[in-house]
Amino acid sequence: MGGLNLQVEHHLFPSMPSGNLRRAPFVRAHCAEHAVPYTEAGLLESYGIVVRHLNRVGLGDRDPFACPFVTAHRQG
Repeated sequence: MGGLNLQVEHHLFPSMPSGNLRRAPFVRAHCAEHAVPYTEAGLLESYGIVVRHLNRVGLGDRDPFACPFVTAHRQG
């Protein structure tokens, strides 16, 4: 997945070589301890997420620059 499966670890330890990021399993446990969501998706699931987003944006979304996060949390 090009390292996208370890984004949280990469941003916590930006200078750590990417091959060593999977050696930081304590990150997941720390997130759980502090009730911080740690989202994981398998390869096929992540491809599905990307394809659905690209189709929504590229096939007729009213505003192609709409931020999905803002749209999901917009009130009214």
